[in-house]
Amino acid sequence: MPRTGIMLTLLAALVFSPVGFAVPFWGDKQSSPVDTPLDQLEPGAWIWGGDDERAGPMAVVVSLTEQRAYVYRNGILIGVATISSGRPGYETPTGVFTVLQKDEDHRSNLYGNAPMPYQQRLTWDGVALHAGGLPGYPESHGCVHLPSEFARLLFDASNLGMTVVVAKEGQAPVSVVHPGPLSPIDAHTGADVEIPLLASGNSWHWSDDAPAEGPISMVLSRSDRLLVVYRNGMEVGRSRVELKRPGLVTGTRAYIVEDSSRSATAMDTDGAAGMPSWIAIGVPGYESTAGRPIPADRVSQVTVPDGFKAKILPLLSPGTVLVATDARLSAQNSGEHLRLIDSVGPDDWLEEIDTERHVDTAR
Repeated sequence: MPRTGIMLTLLAALVFSPVGFAVPFWGDKQSSPVDTPLDQLEPGAWIWGGDDERAGPMAVVVSLTEQRAYVYRNGILIGVATISSGRPGYETPTGVFTVLQKDEDHRSNLYGNAPMPYQQRLTWDGVALHAGGLPGYPESHGCVHLPSEFARLLFDASNLGMTVVVAKEGQAPVSVVHPGPLSPIDAHTGADVEIPLLASGNSWHWSDDAPAEGPISMVLSRSDRLLVVYRNGMEVGRSRVELKRPGLVTGTRAYIVEDSSRSATAMDTDGAAGMPSWIAIGVPGYESTAGRPIPADRVSQVTVPDGFKAKILPLLSPGTVLVATDARLSAQNSGEHLRLIDSVGPDDWLEEIDTERHVDTAR
């Protein structure tokens, strides 16, 4: 065969073979700072505050109205990304889904072997989360497109069976369509959760049926003067707090318990006795603080009622995470409380989906 013929043959093989089909990179390569206003995230931008799979169950809320995806671990927000959902005629379905299948190098058999990296399948007929184009508006064939690096981080952190709720204005509660620092859904079932507001005159609340085991995560809102505690993905308690020096620290900061050797029963008037040692987590925008110990005077400037303190101190152990934020924890809008439209549940899959529909059709 002439040399030119060989070259053309090799070129055709590179162009049309799966190996030669180049995989684009969509979106920003690095996280935006954690305090970036979400409505100012440009198409392709995202935030990832860090993650530890030992920290509790993960859940994802996709707001079609906002064109953003929110990732929660053990009830607290750890990531947000701009998305692109299904365009008119190919709308992404709303509902409660679970991840059925994961494929890091997925390619579509419907759309010319197009690459769909870090695919996490939500339905057997083709709806999935995966890296894809992000023009700033819905343009997919039904899937939820994510920035490439964000999709990788989510893929590595998630597990089969992870709950994903897709919500839209008018079909879900405001708290789910416009999520905040606290998860608006039950990570185990995807159901929207009622916020256990503190009654007038009550300074704290602790659940009588709180999980006896599981990792602890906490969120402190400086604006609401409220501390909320999660265990194994469920809220177990909340308390009003006082800040002795409200302006001492601002912005979104994250801390983790390094040492819990101090006695949880030794209380004194400054509020710090019995507290474990905390160190800072270097979230995007505050990377330089990573590993720094938190001074006792900063810990003691947050005071909680003694009854709540007695509940939470024995549970603080190495790995416990606290996120402090200026954001409010309650939904910013009000509206009629509507249930999400549930998708086909696990118990019905075998009855309603025959084996021929298990073909590779993710979009």
